[in-house]
Amino acid sequence: MYGLVHRAIHDLAVKTADPATWLRIKSRAGLEEDVFLSMKAYPDETTLALVGAAASELGTSVEALLEQFGEHWVAYASEHGYRDLLQARGESLFAFIARLDDMHARLSLIFPKLRPPSFRTESIDDQTMRLHYVSERAGLAPFVVGLIRGLGKLFRTHVEVQLDRKREDGFAHDEFLVTIK
Repeated sequence: MYGLVHRAIHDLAVKTADPATWLRIKSRAGLEEDVFLSMKAYPDETTLALVGAAASELGTSVEALLEQFGEHWVAYASEHGYRDLLQARGESLFAFIARLDDMHARLSLIFPKLRPPSFRTESIDDQTMRLHYVSERAGLAPFVVGLIRGLGKLFRTHVEVQLDRKREDGFAHDEFLVTIK
């Protein structure tokens, strides 16, 4: 993943705890970099090490940390140069979610080594959609839950997200029910 993700993990750790906690997270993850370069692609193992170390240092589960990070990611991206991309989001939360693949295609122009997931939506009714999440990376469904909640905040829309079908349970990919409350 790109250094931008690692910088966002740093931001979350400092805002949740303090700078000393971030230093312990880096140490626990076995990383020596003082600064992650936003535009540099790092091995997924680096990201996973940071997530695991952050969960341990912050006293939470990896799943809970990923949910929290998903919410944080939306605000972080908006604050760090991607506001225009997020503001060209469409007229509603559901419209934006339906265009996530288009957004990732635009980001691929900036991040040539980007390996984004794919999102497909099915409308159930005016308030509910089924979100299909396909990724080569396993275990990131909790991040998607947080991401959708963060997008809900961006759209000032209270949203419930339920992981309905799990890849780890033998389904082809993860599926979520997203309901506007």
